[in-house]
Amino acid sequence: MKMAFLFLFFYLLAFLGDSPVDAAVKKYQFDVQVKNISRICNAKPIVTVNGMFPGPTVYAREGDRVIINVTNHVQYNMSIHWHGLKQYRNGWADGPAYITQCPIQTGQSYLYDFNVTGQRGTLWWHAHILWLRATVYGAIVILPEPGKPYPFPQPYQESNIILGEWWNKDVETAVNQANQLGAPPPMSDAHTINGKPGPLFPCSEKHTFVIEAEAGKTYLLRIINAALNDELFFGIAGHNMTVVEIDAVYTKPFTTKAILIGPGQTTNVLVKTDRSPNRYYMAASPFMDAPVSVDNKTVTAILQYKGVPNTVLPILPKLPLPNDTSFALDYNGKLKSLNTPNFPALVPLKVDRRLFYTIGLGINACPTCVNGTNLAASINNITFVMPKTALLKAHYSNISGVFRTDFPDRPPKAFNYTGVPLTANLGTSTGTRLSRVKFNTTIELVLQDTNLLTVESHPFHLHGYNFFVVGTGVGNFDPKKDPAKFNLIDPPERNTVGVPTGGWAAIRFRADNPGVWFMHCHLEVHTMWGLKMAFVVENGKTPELSVLPPPKDYPSC
Repeated sequence: MKMAFLFLFFYLLAFLGDSPVDAAVKKYQFDVQVKNISRICNAKPIVTVNGMFPGPTVYAREGDRVIINVTNHVQYNMSIHWHGLKQYRNGWADGPAYITQCPIQTGQSYLYDFNVTGQRGTLWWHAHILWLRATVYGAIVILPEPGKPYPFPQPYQESNIILGEWWNKDVETAVNQANQLGAPPPMSDAHTINGKPGPLFPCSEKHTFVIEAEAGKTYLLRIINAALNDELFFGIAGHNMTVVEIDAVYTKPFTTKAILIGPGQTTNVLVKTDRSPNRYYMAASPFMDAPVSVDNKTVTAILQYKGVPNTVLPILPKLPLPNDTSFALDYNGKLKSLNTPNFPALVPLKVDRRLFYTIGLGINACPTCVNGTNLAASINNITFVMPKTALLKAHYSNISGVFRTDFPDRPPKAFNYTGVPLTANLGTSTGTRLSRVKFNTTIELVLQDTNLLTVESHPFHLHGYNFFVVGTGVGNFDPKKDPAKFNLIDPPERNTVGVPTGGWAAIRFRADNPGVWFMHCHLEVHTMWGLKMAFVVENGKTPELSVLPPPKDYPSC
């Protein structure tokens, strides 16, 4: 592991020395293949990229063209999403199966060809079909253009910290069995850091990620939450962290003992190795402030000062309690865009269209389920039905009958969204309904959690865009009073927002990227139950403002 870290460091040094001409095109080959691996005393075959768990890191510079050939050697259909990359006019490379592309079938390949424009920082990639992202994921590191330094002290070294989940059973089998019952899938058996659960789990001493650090230096940690269903706290014993970036957007720096990171989100922190030489646990544990079961076990990795023997027992950090709502709200309230001349926060001040979307759980009849019902999730009481052909292709080629464009701007009826739990009339309507948006429209979207079955925090991800989180609150959104409290100066800009438990989040964005763009809860269980929809953003008035033609090797369904 130490050798791998040194290799990464020297690789980055070499990379930073690239000239713009040399760094113009980055090419990768992703072979999707099965590999047998063992974790917490259990061995099983898993789907991987290039036999790696997690998969390879994609390195690029702002301004690069990236070409990734994905070849599928497994029995499952496959697609890969480059989470947080805007894919301007180029939804063909976005990756969500049946939204922007048909999946890559067994024995086939697809070339994801995209430009990295106006973005730098930490993003990630993952499978975007079934629950395959349980093991098919990796980091994307976008370095600034040559000669453009970080807006914070240059770190001595950097490391990726990818938080994940591990199931002892085959994940797809477990999910299918739960769906046949009409019940929720089982919780994971462990969390992982870079694919490793750490020594607090059985058989895991050798499956522990270690950073060997020099005293008196500054390290940059690129933290990614690749977990399927858990928001996580992360901290390092004895050390503060300075948050400098979220979702590949620089922030006003602030210091904290722990961070909160939802599935789909990334956070970059600076850590100074200014404590007495020792071994310190880096740890992650779940945040859940609703009556919902989660895998509440703690994953650990080790920050080890050079010269300290491995026999020294590491110190554990004190992370917030699993239901520490006040920490969560306070932490998210500290996130602000840097908003400098070089990195401005271009918040839309004039709003063309206001949307109000309720997020709810439900129960629908299921004649084929053992229970006679199955769990559902909905936006504005609509449970999204996945099409059998890609929505972007249907939109581009004017194929009728694949989707409707009548997704409502608000729920069918108003109610006390976050009052007592509602346990009757939990049926939802179903359909493949999209919201049509005129090019360059400025949108304000309020995402409102509801107490249908239960309140819960929901990390919502919008493909194709960043957005500004102009406000959040607990309880019901008040359209008369709450907008007065919006931050329109330096709100956090990101691609995945945590909607607070029993609360709301307001986001703003300019719809200047034509195509079909998925929006969904990044809790995989909720996505599966239908907590998703998509926007059809129309073309602008010129070819340069219109969707590009599909590539020649575009997969067919």
